[in-house]
Order: sequence, then C-alpha cells, then structure tokens
Amino acid sequence: MCVRCGKGKQAVPLKTPGPVKPCNIRLMNPEELAQLIRAGLPGAQVWVQSDDNTHFSARVVSREFAGKRSLARHQLVYKALGERMGREIHALSIEALTPEESK
Repeated sequence: MCVRCGKGKQAVPLKTPGPVKPCNIRLMNPEELAQLIRAGLPGAQVWVQSDDNTHFSARVVSREFAGKRSLARHQLVYKALGERMGREIHALSIEALTPEESK
C-alpha cells in the first residue's frame, strides 16, 4: 500500500506541517526507468510498466543475479536507480531473475 498517494489496500492519512506545496520533481516514463536499470546492470533484459509514471513494475533478467538472494537482487536494481527511488520513482515492484529462472 502506498502511504503517499493512497493507492493500494488501505490509505493512511498523512499529517503535514502546514500547507502542501507542489513539488518540482519530474515524472519518469517506463522506458527511462528501463534505460537506467540497463545502464546499471549491463546486459540485463528489462521490461517496465506503469499506469501513472510514479508507480512502476519491472521485470529484470540478469546474469548478475546468479547466486544472490531476492534482497541482494533488488538492491542491485535500486543501486542502478540511485536517488531517483523515492523521488521520481515513487513505488517499484521488482521481479529479478537469472536467465535460467526466466525460462
């Protein structure tokens, strides 16, 4: 569930310390996100989808994931995205597989 926008099962109201100001963070599209992941994980096959350009779903197939647990795989993807996570990329669902697992 997303506490920022309320998408998901249950919305949690957020308290703000005064008036909410519009943010100047540029939205990203799925292809931009895929390019960032490919740059951070050379040779990876990457597919990204989004309905709103802030909530994304990614399927990443990379040899670099071999021998790594799910958390370590996700950390590699997050590292490729850098500080954009939590800013331009509000939410990301990741399916991280080795080439053998994707068959």
